[in-house]
Amino acid sequence: MHQSPAPQDCCAIIVSFNPEVDVLLALIEQIAAQCPFLLIDNASNNAAVFMQRVASTENCIDAVCLETNLGLAAAMNLGLQRAHDENAKYAILFDQDSSIGDNFVLGLTQALDEAQSLSDRPVAAIGPRVSHPTLNRQTPFKIFSAMFNRSDRPYPRSKNLFEADLLISSGCLIVLDSLKTIGNMRESYFIDNIDLEWCFRAKSKGYELAGCDQAVLFHSIGEASNNPLVKAGLVVKHSPLRSYYSTRNRFHLYDQLYAPWGWRLRDYPRFLIKTLWLLVTSSQRKDYWQNIRKGMNDAKGLE
Repeated sequence: MHQSPAPQDCCAIIVSFNPEVDVLLALIEQIAAQCPFLLIDNASNNAAVFMQRVASTENCIDAVCLETNLGLAAAMNLGLQRAHDENAKYAILFDQDSSIGDNFVLGLTQALDEAQSLSDRPVAAIGPRVSHPTLNRQTPFKIFSAMFNRSDRPYPRSKNLFEADLLISSGCLIVLDSLKTIGNMRESYFIDNIDLEWCFRAKSKGYELAGCDQAVLFHSIGEASNNPLVKAGLVVKHSPLRSYYSTRNRFHLYDQLYAPWGWRLRDYPRFLIKTLWLLVTSSQRKDYWQNIRKGMNDAKGLE
């Protein structure tokens, strides 16, 4: 018999880097009302503006400002270790620009309880429904290993849970004990596809992932743009430098045996189409091409 989780067993981990201060503080206020939290800041230029206020917030375990930008994955790992040291059983990861509603943490813990009661395999993580903050567009939970019925496939015997091969890191509740088998976030990835790689690794080691509708995260993936394809959600816009990390990490992940074949077959054509789109339409096409080409070359040497 498993013990039902409770919000007080959770520790939220927010990672920041040059954040919009008002947005970050609003998120922290939302989280602090629901569970203890940590802030790990990756040497933000504006850290002096918000660190003291964050540290004095009720339910703040610690607010750490790193001396250099170690990357998103390393900052997450520092937070996960500290949550473990604080005897938390579950950690919830957050990006600095997300937003949550009341009872978000309670919804995740209730979903975890339900998933654990229904699954034949150990559950490593639960993810919320992700909704765009202004477009009211919800992101489906994806299954990469299936030919059909690959989005929002209901969890067996549940109306609120969905099978998932990927949970985005922001808003994701992780069972800390599962890290002993799965391992931490891959720090060499630095910023992109960290959640994708960890989820694939978790599934390959016999763990279950589930999405839920009991908790909703308001979050926008990528940068804002007036391009109609970006506005429609068909393309995610990132800077040329982010395209380097995205390219390098996905090509590294293509070579990992635990990456689902369905994801590889679908992701590579998407990569080619997006690259062509950038080279044709972007005024920064030279910068994009240099970063994409370098990412492809550097993937082989990545640990």
